[in-house]
Amino acid sequence: MNRVCLTLPTNRACSATVTALHAEAAYAVRHFGADVQLLILDSADAATRAGHRRTVAALPPEPGVTVHHLDEAAQRDFLHRLVQKAGLPEPDRLLRLMLPPAVSYGACTNRAFLLAAALGCDSVHRRDSDSTYQLHAGQQVFPVHHELPWLGRPAAEAMAAVTRTDLDPALSHRPVSLAGASFIGELSVDIGEIRALDETVHHDVVSLWAPGGWPEDRTRALVAESFTGAGTAPFTGDHSTLTLVDPMRVDMCNVAFDRAVYERVPLPPATDTIGSDYFLLHLVHDAGLPGILHNRHIENFHTPERRTATGFPAYQRRFVKFLLSMLYFHDVYDRMAAEGAGLLDERQRVRPDRIVAFLRESTTLDRTENIWRLDRVDTAYRKLGGRYADFAHQLGAQRDQLLDQAEQDIHSFADLTQAWPALMEAART
Repeated sequence: MNRVCLTLPTNRACSATVTALHAEAAYAVRHFGADVQLLILDSADAATRAGHRRTVAALPPEPGVTVHHLDEAAQRDFLHRLVQKAGLPEPDRLLRLMLPPAVSYGACTNRAFLLAAALGCDSVHRRDSDSTYQLHAGQQVFPVHHELPWLGRPAAEAMAAVTRTDLDPALSHRPVSLAGASFIGELSVDIGEIRALDETVHHDVVSLWAPGGWPEDRTRALVAESFTGAGTAPFTGDHSTLTLVDPMRVDMCNVAFDRAVYERVPLPPATDTIGSDYFLLHLVHDAGLPGILHNRHIENFHTPERRTATGFPAYQRRFVKFLLSMLYFHDVYDRMAAEGAGLLDERQRVRPDRIVAFLRESTTLDRTENIWRLDRVDTAYRKLGGRYADFAHQLGAQRDQLLDQAEQDIHSFADLTQAWPALMEAART
């Protein structure tokens, strides 16, 4: 029996999502005989957590489903014991990288990875609190339908079960390491207002996540598909492809990883940065590890706090930090793509040492391109006026800090990746 971790990191009220996730866990048990460890990592305020506790307490007992609802105090206690057991240097810093005081999409998922290892799980299946399942013929469309059967098994065994295969036969002995889909509905990044206000400014801003040397036609194509997911068309029937999954086709609200991936390399622990949790999608693809791309897309929506007086500048800052991170990540992605199968050891597992080396080398890059990005954002936001111009003014006072943080985030990621195998070993035992 597969033991799997279905996880929901959250810092907002999401009782309806918790209830729906429990239904997906029950589906996994009934249809696949899985042992589901349903893991809710709750960083919300005390009143919201209390509401979640009441929701969890009201869930009907489901054989094969074990619910774990951990607030940050419980998570910190687990991580503290883990770091002490691993015996690594700078334990306090490691603890901060795994449970920082600020929002970190990568760090919250890293905690799920470690807890999944401690629970003896074979895979992690991640969902988000600002999304919901589609309905088809009155039934919820659960992504776990495509995730569970094949993760960790040779790709050759999955060929008869998928709709189509687009995989080099030479890779068919490698394990299925990822299963995922995207989303429908609102943009994954809350910048739709920018596009509504001025499409030219929208292009100028979104294009900044492309490498600086890209030709205009390629950049324009990237802007057109960026953050749009699978569009708006609803689910009408299953389709799945065994392939090397394109990272642009999968969202982290709708993904599952085999343990052989996340137990080797973590996600970037960068704080206040959107997109910091997508690294493993690139790693699986570039290492030539097979995956299943399906069409059980999750429905995305935006919660209102991103548009409040305090939430707006905080969210826009995360977006800008994402743009600055791309100086380093594009360099690392290029190196990973060139390395290909060299990213794997003789057991077809990812080699953390290669990732650490690429990250450290990227931190020597000249910052000129990022200075150019900040200049472009400043110009674009001032054109929009209003609160965007106000944010541009704030950004001007933070330029040096942002440039330093973008580089330091990569150093921190390298340090955590280097420590990760020892942390995982401590978690498993």
